[in-house]
Amino acid sequence: MTARATTGRVTRRRVRTRANLLDAAFAVFAAKGFGRVSIEEVCEAAGYSRGAFYSNFDSLDELFFALYEQRADLIAEQVTAALAADGPDLDVPAAVERVTEVLLLDRDWLLVKTDFLVHAARDPEVARTLLEHRARLRRAIADRLARARGHTALPAVLGDAGEAAHAVVAAYDGVTTQLLLDRDAAGARIWLGQLLTALLTDGSTRQ
Repeated sequence: MTARATTGRVTRRRVRTRANLLDAAFAVFAAKGFGRVSIEEVCEAAGYSRGAFYSNFDSLDELFFALYEQRADLIAEQVTAALAADGPDLDVPAAVERVTEVLLLDRDWLLVKTDFLVHAARDPEVARTLLEHRARLRRAIADRLARARGHTALPAVLGDAGEAAHAVVAAYDGVTTQLLLDRDAAGARIWLGQLLTALLTDGSTRQ
């Protein structure tokens, strides 16, 4: 019992240490950029030693990758939940409002995500993983749009649900690029809502 209890405490402490390192790294990466951050800066921000860092991550690249996966998975889950709130019918304006609230709350995340995109563009292996995360988000959107077929009409020009999901993600990419430059989160939220409503309803809010 004592050994198991001790092991449990160590495991919980390690999980907490890893989470704190990821949170600290997120703040530092957002403030300075991935290529400008050292392990020492992450450790200082988290309040840990280099030993604590290396007990959880082999390198800054590994930490960065874990951070991206953590945040990307969370956003995919939030988008899925936002889209699942309706029944068989898809209330497009309401769904668009929920999704835009999820996707555009955190400019720091967009900064880190952009750093990861640039990093992935130079590393084919990282690029494959990034593409899979983006595909997961598109699948969540496509699955919801597919379930709405027969209940909610979607513009024929979009083709199937998969192509419609590509269009939704492309609209998001364009809006967030502007947001990074002008820092106007409220304007970006409105613009994205208008784009997605136009894409999914031919510009009309009628269902």
